[in-house]
Amino acid sequence: MDRIIDTIIPMQQSDNNDCLNKRDRFQLIKTALRIYLRTFWMDYLSMSILGGLTLAIHSRQSAPTRIFAVYSRTGKIVNPEISYPFHRNLIPSWLAGLLAFIIPFIFIMLMQIRVKSFDDVNAATMGLFYSLLTSTTFQVFMKWLIGGLRPHFFSVCKLNINRTSFSAGQGFDGLMFDRSICTGDKMDIDGALKSMPSGHSTIIFAGLVYCSLYLNGKLKIFSNYRSQYWKFVLFFVPILIAVLIAASLMIDHYHHWYDILVGSTIGTMFAFGSYRFQYTDIWNYRLNHIPLPRLETDHLDNSTSTSKRGGWDQRHIRGVSFHTTRTLSPSSTYF
Repeated sequence: MDRIIDTIIPMQQSDNNDCLNKRDRFQLIKTALRIYLRTFWMDYLSMSILGGLTLAIHSRQSAPTRIFAVYSRTGKIVNPEISYPFHRNLIPSWLAGLLAFIIPFIFIMLMQIRVKSFDDVNAATMGLFYSLLTSTTFQVFMKWLIGGLRPHFFSVCKLNINRTSFSAGQGFDGLMFDRSICTGDKMDIDGALKSMPSGHSTIIFAGLVYCSLYLNGKLKIFSNYRSQYWKFVLFFVPILIAVLIAASLMIDHYHHWYDILVGSTIGTMFAFGSYRFQYTDIWNYRLNHIPLPRLETDHLDNSTSTSKRGGWDQRHIRGVSFHTTRTLSPSSTYF
């Protein structure tokens, strides 16, 4: 009997310890989640508002009234650059957006085999969201307020030739017309008036240039020593994918070359800005792998700054102690 009791008591104690450990783990996760939400809730709210605004603007009709010439006084077509046949995108918009997110995210998760840092995953993923969302909002506003005629505009417009006479035109000698002479589908016509800038180019460069910057930070491709050649090639693979997707828009006659150039520039700009917004540096190999902490500091005089959250003085993250020397020490994990 005593032996049975001696056997049961440790088993009961072990079960109790397991219950306590499970309770402790649950409480730890709950506390960590509460701290995380308290720290980043404003960012997620801002992204939600910006995303809703972007969708609302995207669904609106193009703001400016574009005018265009159809024929010269001699009867010749004067705008062959907008007379291409209409074809669907070789790469749909949804696929370009998916690739812009999924390719960088795969590399971010693969790097965690060595890095093993939630802070890095959070910083990299949120930076990717910032780049994709903000660049998309930027180009959607440009499309709405500026826009332009796509290469297949006349095919979509389906001109009412009877109305394209000098008496119905605008400007000098009545050579210019607006969308009122079009007989095609209203939504297709509206889309054909939003050529500048290229949305595909913007989002794919925003995601894949960001991916290249992240790879450089983790693999130390451009460093103080000559890295392996495969790393150099890997740095440019996402950029090559972005260039090919953007260039396909000229093949299917969806954009002019300058639409693609402007969109690519916008995407690259936001990729650089978003990476630096999340990480300590872009090109400095000693620092560009380190995620920036969310600090609460006041090292600047109130008379010279409108923000109290700009420095490294108090070494304090929301609810977590922060040591600059530890973060920047050589023991920081990177490749």
